[in-house]
Amino acid sequence: MSGGKILKICEKGHQYYKSSDCRSCPTCNKENKPKSGFLSKLSSPARNALIHEGIQTLEELSSYTEKEILKLHGIGPASIPVLRASLEEEGLSFKD
Repeated sequence: MSGGKILKICEKGHQYYKSSDCRSCPTCNKENKPKSGFLSKLSSPARNALIHEGIQTLEELSSYTEKEILKLHGIGPASIPVLRASLEEEGLSFKD
């Protein structure tokens, strides 16, 4: 495979190519994607960043500022409006 991508194999035996050190398996990410809730609205990198930080509920998310969330590896500016809207639907917001 070109472009400096390296064949990797996850713990479940899925094979995939990555050019970075990221160990995130695309097949596992699809299998583990929630069917509902705010995490289901996010890309895999953003969802994994929140889960890695221990954020799995909107209540937990509301204890962080937008700046703190943006500092997490995997969260980009496109994730913030999705997260903000999800919080607002539940009457919550990011910490000031």
